[in-house]
Amino acid sequence: MQAQTRPLRIGIAGLGAVGKKLAETLDAGMDGLVLSAVAVRDTAKAQATLGHLKQMPVLTDIAGLAELCDVVVECAPGALLPAIARPVLEQGKTVVVLSSGALLTNMDLIEVAKAHGGTISVPTGALLGLDAVCAAAEGEIQSVRMVTRKPVKGLLGAKYLVDNNIQIEGITEPVQIFKGSPREAAVGFAANLNVAVALSLAGIGPDRTTLEVWADPTVDKNTHNIEVVSDAALFSMQIQNIPTENPKTGRITAQSVIATLRKMRAPLRVGT
Repeated sequence: MQAQTRPLRIGIAGLGAVGKKLAETLDAGMDGLVLSAVAVRDTAKAQATLGHLKQMPVLTDIAGLAELCDVVVECAPGALLPAIARPVLEQGKTVVVLSSGALLTNMDLIEVAKAHGGTISVPTGALLGLDAVCAAAEGEIQSVRMVTRKPVKGLLGAKYLVDNNIQIEGITEPVQIFKGSPREAAVGFAANLNVAVALSLAGIGPDRTTLEVWADPTVDKNTHNIEVVSDAALFSMQIQNIPTENPKTGRITAQSVIATLRKMRAPLRVGT
């Protein structure tokens, strides 16, 4: 009889809307997975947030995750990505990255993963159709265009708006506030447009992908429209994401991470 494979130990860096949902789901039970540790800055606050769990994970700092976990999910501000990912990758383990925009300024992490046998996984997140884009990229993609419309409150405080003195409070009709590439957007909208970077990494890269961002007072959901032209298929997609208590984050983001983790130990895996 084969020995039973031990559960994968999952760590979470950050306890925002996504991190909290992920912790609760793991605690409720996921085959082959166990919540091992959570990296937090305020231990007392984290204990209060997670006090309803059946099994309290180890509360540690970012540096402690690599030793305690097999897979670490980054749910933190993008500036912390190198500190979270590097120790995990150096131990040949897996880091699931939500702040994919931060990867563009930390591409050396890919070399670290390659050198040590680690893995960087970017989940679909609040997007859709990445399977199709990845498949199309095995041939030739001519163009990828994405148009994002967000409620005003989901964009307030974005660096791009502040740096360019763009005022969107009180607008009564949709206003285009950005047109460019995901690489440019990752700097100005670090908390908003990781989806655009994920799309670009799946397809033709962060410089050739085109992106428009609209502040739209007529919508209450984060909406993404994507058009892809390739030698294998022409396709368009739209998704409307229901926000969490954080208007910058859709509910489906946490569910996408959960689906990614389930695949790691699933006997049947559907999708590219």
